[in-house]
Amino acid sequence: MKYVYGPVASWRLGRSLGIDLLPETKVCTFNCIYCQVGKDIEYTLQRQVFVPTQEVVKELAQIPDVPIDYVTFSGKGEPTLAANLGEVINAAKNKISKPVAVLTNSSLMFDPQVRRELSLADKVIAKLDAPNEEIFQLINQPIENLNFARVFEGIKAFNQDYPGKLSLQIMFLPQNKNCASQLAKLAKEIDPVEVEINTPTRPTPQGDKTLVLSKEEIDSIKNMFTPLKVYSVYDKKRSRVEPINKTDLEKRRPLK
Repeated sequence: MKYVYGPVASWRLGRSLGIDLLPETKVCTFNCIYCQVGKDIEYTLQRQVFVPTQEVVKELAQIPDVPIDYVTFSGKGEPTLAANLGEVINAAKNKISKPVAVLTNSSLMFDPQVRRELSLADKVIAKLDAPNEEIFQLINQPIENLNFARVFEGIKAFNQDYPGKLSLQIMFLPQNKNCASQLAKLAKEIDPVEVEINTPTRPTPQGDKTLVLSKEEIDSIKNMFTPLKVYSVYDKKRSRVEPINKTDLEKRRPLK
């Protein structure tokens, strides 16, 4: 298996079978300070086909009978950079009778074609870590010419017409915890089905544990998002999952 991995024990999605449409190197529009994949990156805003659709379809046909809750598009970078994302979402739905989720950093949601392809998924988990340009640059370290306003307006535009379930994920760190009330205000403007409050409980490749907020800090932040439905990484327990191939899983989630 080169492109399909897992299942992964996800605190958000239960037993999640992953699909990675990106090359083995990290390809992304952001280089977030908490990224567990690492800091080496190929920055791009250009969508292209990195992995042929038929190769993914072949692997999906070989999946053994293992219990899964979601088929999830994620991997070593930003999945919406894959120009065949919509094709593979449809293929996954045809091969596996489970709901499809996409984890996105929201950076390409300004593109109507990306929004159309994301709309094929049953659930989209969109990232919003910053309430303004300064914090956006500090935490997400985006590619040049990508700004906070463009990302925020893209999320709002997507949710206006999306028939599925939009979850808004916010990663809280010492760098943005004092902006929680501002982020809560923006979340209410977007009006997602739910808000996922996260903090990097998995260590970064550099072993930096100073980015993690305590359960008490996260619980205090959660209260600011009322009346939206909100839960945190501390509220959920991961299912016990045995992956099909541990080596393939480690490529995308190298740290325990």
